[in-house]
Amino acid sequence: MIALVRFLVAGYLWSARVLQPLIVIALIVVVVLLQGPGGPDAAEPAVGTLGDVAAFMFPVWAWAARGLLDTQPDEQRALSATAVGRRWVAVGAGLLAAYGVNLALGMIALLVPLLQAVLAGVPVTAVLTGCGLSALVAAAGTLLGAWTSRAIIPNPGLSLPALLGGAVAVLLLGIGRLAWLSVPMIAWLRSAHGGPGAFVDGFPGVALHLVLWSAVVGGAYVAAARVRV
Repeated sequence: MIALVRFLVAGYLWSARVLQPLIVIALIVVVVLLQGPGGPDAAEPAVGTLGDVAAFMFPVWAWAARGLLDTQPDEQRALSATAVGRRWVAVGAGLLAAYGVNLALGMIALLVPLLQAVLAGVPVTAVLTGCGLSALVAAAGTLLGAWTSRAIIPNPGLSLPALLGGAVAVLLLGIGRLAWLSVPMIAWLRSAHGGPGAFVDGFPGVALHLVLWSAVVGGAYVAAARVRV
């Protein structure tokens, strides 16, 4: 599995598809994140930015995961699955490769907000909470992107609208009574903008929600993904 993960990541990087999310992240950093909070009360908006980054990056992570999983042609993906011998290994390697790339993209997006948080005197616990939140949201975004990849939706003309529709559906579900079916974006944004204490206190519930959501969605994807062995 490790060799296949490295092979998938290398193919994604050499294909230059990684430039697409990198350009979006650069725009987010330049247009939004560089205008950091200032003044004696800068800690609260700095913590809020950590929550905002996770929200901004959620669709970007989904997009990047879809791009990585669709880099291989169908024939090459079938050969990779045959080489490892088990379908779930090939599917799991794709998810791990996409998640690893998304973690790296998240680190790039978080560089400026983390520096601003440290300079604003945000407690270490809140800074670590922001990093943990991004890691969990990156997993959820990876799975959303996987569900719109060619292993689930063979038609590329339908996969991108499905990705956009899925991101919008996740946001809308999080607002209404069916919020438990969605990622808890509203919950983490509310706690992040409530200050360092509220952010840290609200993280366990948000983390549990994200872990359960990812486990269900990820398990369903592994069962449904089309990979020939």
